[in-house]
Amino acid sequence: MEEDEPETEAKEGYCVECEDQPAELTCETCSDVYCQVCFQAQHRKGSRRSHTTKPLAAKPTTGTRSKQPLTTINGHHVEEFLDLGPDSAPRSGATTPAPPAPLPSAYQPALGSSVGDWFFERAKYIPMRLTPEERKYLRLLEGALTVSEYTNKIDIISFSSSKPRRVVAQIRELCSIISGLLLAADYNLGQQLFSERNFEANATFYQEIFEIGRRHKIQNPDRMRDSYGKLIYLLMDAQTPEVQDMLGFSLIDPEAPTVRTVYHVLEELECLDVLKDDLISAATMEIIAEGKERRQVQKEIKMKERAVETLASKYGGRSMRGERSNKPELIRQCLYSIGDNHAFLRVNRDPCDNMIQYLKKYFHPTEPKPSLAIRSGKGGARLSHGHEKQYAYVLQSLTLWREILHDMFKLWGLAEQDLLSPTTTYRLRDTGQGLQRVQPCPRTSRIMHSILNKAQQNIGSWVGSSVIHLGDTAVPNALMFIDKYSQIYRILLPITNVLRQIPELSANPKSAIRSYIDQEFGGTEALIIEILTDFFRHAFDGSGADNFYDAGSCIDGRLTSAWNWCSLLEKKRFFPVFLLTGFVGFDGQWA
Repeated sequence: MEEDEPETEAKEGYCVECEDQPAELTCETCSDVYCQVCFQAQHRKGSRRSHTTKPLAAKPTTGTRSKQPLTTINGHHVEEFLDLGPDSAPRSGATTPAPPAPLPSAYQPALGSSVGDWFFERAKYIPMRLTPEERKYLRLLEGALTVSEYTNKIDIISFSSSKPRRVVAQIRELCSIISGLLLAADYNLGQQLFSERNFEANATFYQEIFEIGRRHKIQNPDRMRDSYGKLIYLLMDAQTPEVQDMLGFSLIDPEAPTVRTVYHVLEELECLDVLKDDLISAATMEIIAEGKERRQVQKEIKMKERAVETLASKYGGRSMRGERSNKPELIRQCLYSIGDNHAFLRVNRDPCDNMIQYLKKYFHPTEPKPSLAIRSGKGGARLSHGHEKQYAYVLQSLTLWREILHDMFKLWGLAEQDLLSPTTTYRLRDTGQGLQRVQPCPRTSRIMHSILNKAQQNIGSWVGSSVIHLGDTAVPNALMFIDKYSQIYRILLPITNVLRQIPELSANPKSAIRSYIDQEFGGTEALIIEILTDFFRHAFDGSGADNFYDAGSCIDGRLTSAWNWCSLLEKKRFFPVFLLTGFVGFDGQWA
């Protein structure tokens, strides 16, 4: 994200402090406009407490939308891409339902605006989407890892044999299983590769197949939930010099230790200019059908397809030390991979944005109506916060999660570098949750402190501990850290889906569900407020562990407290409403 980018007119009407929330009042002393939260944060102490404010007049809204000027991208009008011919005109008298208003965000360049270096920097950590051929190898790897008992035989205390010998034996066994599965799936290829049964001669094949598994997991955190840990721990052990000497080859390509990313592919193709072409916003945008007519969805699909083909033909026609026939196809794959990243952000990061919106809509930073105050010992809470302090605590926790998920691919790449570093060893220790690999995480720790500092600057103040557990008994290694934060959407997405469906459930005033909600909770809005109040209180009450240092209000303990709330949901009086909306748990699939 470009922090030094000059202010644009699009920022008019937004808070001068956070720059992503609509301004609600003017400080007559400072002559600046703020949202409620930022004004309270900036005027809590000193002489600023006496500053006077004036609410901003709400802009009148009408049912008609003023016609906007044509937006151009590299000489192409955006409406040009949307043109579907004569049938694209709206029907007489027909109205198109407006889609949900997008959250104001400086994270991603808007369609038609200059992209700058946003895609250029982000592409360095976006994994390439798997090809159909690579998916075949992925299934072989997953099958081999499923039947492997690697961690059960390695991460134990044993005096009967040396650990390097056990590691080499397990790696050879896994490679043999992969070889057998490949031979069964493609006899000719299997015979060609493994006719001499020499693992060292096929080192490149094994390096590629393990890289495919790592790349697939980063792009799809909900996949390989059991087998990814075995894969990473196996690669960790394979990086030690003693194991490599006994094995005869490395399972990770020393010339390309990281996964294959969009940036690496475009760099090989000498097409990095694709990432700075303003048309890339249209070529990688995500098509969301919710709230739109089919006609509008078809327009957006055509616009995206034309943008992809324009970029593929524009940059794929260049020669590069000889012609490559698959160059346009690789550019298309790069663009689709960036689009996958946008889909990841919508599913993982946007629930944090939605919860922040709910917090600001139904609760006031200083007025406890309704109150978010918690007291240690009451309702399982381990912290004591007044309403104002708890509001700030919840807001900063959600903001921090949002920042982490925005940079999750970068965090994951650095976490793998820590895990697979040949110079950073681990110790097998009993952390209270069994034997775990405790390993320092210098790269992950550095970027996490940078994200934390950024979140603290955006909010202006900090409540609770800012300790980040990494490489200790609470979070033994970077794998545990990544696994912990990749679960945030499993908590927030089901809750936001339930809150979104409650008004639909009670839309019919004569239905039995509407009668139940009115009698039991006092109405739809009262039900939503009750759910939010309980979540914002007890999902952030420090119930993550038994003491302040190990969890409580520390960075990782906030997430543990949220999981604790999820485990107690069945005891809440509003749990039947969750079931009525189709909720099946925090470990399922959600639209």
